[in-house]
Amino acid sequence: MHWRRLRRRCQQVIGGIPIPDPFSAQELCARLAVERDRPLRLLALPTPTVPGTPSGMLLSVDTEDFVLYDAQTSPLHQEHIIVHEIGHLVCNHRSAVDDQELYRHLDIGDPRSVRQVLARIRYGDEQEQEAEMIATLILEAAGRVPAPTLLSGMLGGLESAMGLRTGHRAGASCSTR
Repeated sequence: MHWRRLRRRCQQVIGGIPIPDPFSAQELCARLAVERDRPLRLLALPTPTVPGTPSGMLLSVDTEDFVLYDAQTSPLHQEHIIVHEIGHLVCNHRSAVDDQELYRHLDIGDPRSVRQVLARIRYGDEQEQEAEMIATLILEAAGRVPAPTLLSGMLGGLESAMGLRTGHRAGASCSTR
C-alpha cells in the first residue's frame, strides 16, 4: 500500500480520537474507554521482550480490552507500543490465528472469553502497517515525534549524505517523563 494513501486513511480514522493535552498513553486509554463505553486496561508484560517475541499485544475478551506492553524499554518506546496496539483497536483489526497456546500463557480466568489477540512481532501485513501509521499520527499530533517534512524523506537523506546536516534531530521534541 502506498504510504500517502495509508497516511490519509489513518488520519481519517484518528480524526475523532480525543488526544490528551498534555499527552500520556494512560490518559489516551482512559478517554478511549469512556468513548467506547468499554474498559481498556494497560498491563506491563512480566518480563522484558526479546527478539522474536511481541513487545506489545492487544487482547480483547468478552467484557474488556487489554493492551500489554514491554515496560522495560524507554518511555517513548512504551508509548509507541501502546499507541500501536490502540491502532489495532480503533481499526477493528482481527487476529489471523486462534492461538490457544498463547492464551494459556496470559493467565486468563476463562480462555474461551478471548475474542482476539493481536501480537506485535512483524510489520509486513496491512494491519501492522495501519497500526504503525496510527501510532505515528497520534504521537505526531501529541507532539511526541516530529511530523514529516519534505527534507525528512528522500531529500533529507541526500542532505545528510552530502554532509549538509550536522546532527540528527528526530525525536528532539519528546519529553522524558
